[in-house]
Amino acid sequence: MTEFLLRVNDEDYSLDVDEDTPLLWILRDHLGFTGTKFSCGAGLCGSCTVLINSEPRRSCVTPVNQAVDGAITTIEGLSPDGSHPVQVAWLEKHVSQCGYCQPGQVLNAVALLAQNPHPSEDEIFAAMNTVLCRCGTYQRIRAAIDYAAKEA
Repeated sequence: MTEFLLRVNDEDYSLDVDEDTPLLWILRDHLGFTGTKFSCGAGLCGSCTVLINSEPRRSCVTPVNQAVDGAITTIEGLSPDGSHPVQVAWLEKHVSQCGYCQPGQVLNAVALLAQNPHPSEDEIFAAMNTVLCRCGTYQRIRAAIDYAAKEA
């Protein structure tokens, strides 16, 4: 066991855990941020996406020791009142169906718009095709990102 100091959603947390513990389990089991979802466990589906220093990362395959020096943002830390432009766009465009992948989708979209405030449809597709939606709401996801880009 090793003691780690993590910065999650603008708060500091001290944890005594194995250095190779996936960040996903630290967030969910140790810190209670259950908005970050477990799905494939192999970093393939994107449901577990969080932001580390504003970059999307798959928390299920990111060991805690690789997140120590970063500012981690989970869906809970994006906007406490849901007023982030991407969250507003998600509601406006009725994106969610089952909602399971949506924390990963939203955080991936936030990272895209931070890097490219006005992406083309092809750029949205390229950035978002790494997060799977089993309900198939891809058209609404793209529409919401376009909406958020225009509203920002």
